[in-house]
Amino acid sequence: MYDEQQAAGAERAPAHGPLAGFTVGVTAARRADELGALLQRRGAAVLHAPALRIVPLADDSELLAATKQLMDHAPDVVVATTAIGFRGWVEAADGWGLGDALLARLGSVELLARGPKVKGAIRAAGLTEEWSPSSESMAEVLERLLAEGVEGRRVAIQLHGEPLPGFVEALREAGAEVVGVPVYRWMPPEDIGPVDRLLDATIARSVDALTFTSAPAAASLLSRAEERGLLPELLSALHHDVVPACVGPVTALPLQARGVATVQPERFRLGPLVQLLCLELPSRARTLPIAGHRMEIRGHAVLVDGELRPVPPAGMSLLRALSRRPGWVVSRADLLRALPGAGRDEHAVETAMARLRAALGAPKLIQTVVKRGYRLALDPSADTKYADG
Repeated sequence: MYDEQQAAGAERAPAHGPLAGFTVGVTAARRADELGALLQRRGAAVLHAPALRIVPLADDSELLAATKQLMDHAPDVVVATTAIGFRGWVEAADGWGLGDALLARLGSVELLARGPKVKGAIRAAGLTEEWSPSSESMAEVLERLLAEGVEGRRVAIQLHGEPLPGFVEALREAGAEVVGVPVYRWMPPEDIGPVDRLLDATIARSVDALTFTSAPAAASLLSRAEERGLLPELLSALHHDVVPACVGPVTALPLQARGVATVQPERFRLGPLVQLLCLELPSRARTLPIAGHRMEIRGHAVLVDGELRPVPPAGMSLLRALSRRPGWVVSRADLLRALPGAGRDEHAVETAMARLRAALGAPKLIQTVVKRGYRLALDPSADTKYADG
């Protein structure tokens, strides 16, 4: 009895992850391997194209100049925004022989930490923050500074490549002198090839989602699309077919400025970002009752009764054309137009159709209608919304 129940449970359990059959683009430079591994562990195919590169701290002349400026002219307040950025700044200063001087300077001013992680980095350096918001919100940091009054005060902000919308402007309008400390400056990648391939794949709808973990990465991808004259096509893909998934609201700003609606997890971390995609992408997949089977059409594969069936790109193009009007006949001419690069040879449709049927493993899912074309064998009992096209 137990063995039979166990076997039945194993049969019902999917042998694939929630992202199986989907392709996800990763634009991150930092922690890209971690994000890619999380996605692959859940079944996704990953296309990685770092949309930017990080200038090594030890080679960053701008950070060195900003650090020396703080040595020569002490600020009244220093705002530390990220743990990795703060640690990197101290380590770089050590390498330049300025480590002790920087710690002494930071220990003599009002030191604010954006959240618990950066507070931990400050204390690990032997310093103590004067205040830190529990919300990790820069808006709360700004509110405190403005409430204290910043007119005539010098405020240094440890930047981390991310824009701080309205933060610097609000302080300057209130009379503060604001000094940016550019930790981890980001620049376009040295090899632009992977970015171009990701752009082409996005426009061709060969990826189902694009992930963004920093605003500069989003801005860099948009900028490259504009340079190539592909920005309208990219925006169209992100508006209609490809899910733009951002780790948080600041990361989403460059996309939202272009009118792109993004999805974001409630907690701004990589794990919740991946979990969000595990819900979002399957919910967008088309599911149809076909010839007694349940067919779920994903990015580069099909689930037939819960079994994952990888499908070649040409076959997916045909299947999507058929699924737009399930149960209706689609002519060979229309299917030919759906095949990328097929030209005018209708034999290409027959070849791709044969491969599609073989990939699906159930030939009766697609019916040949003599002299007319092909149709998905929609179940007669299916909801009328499918039969009405």
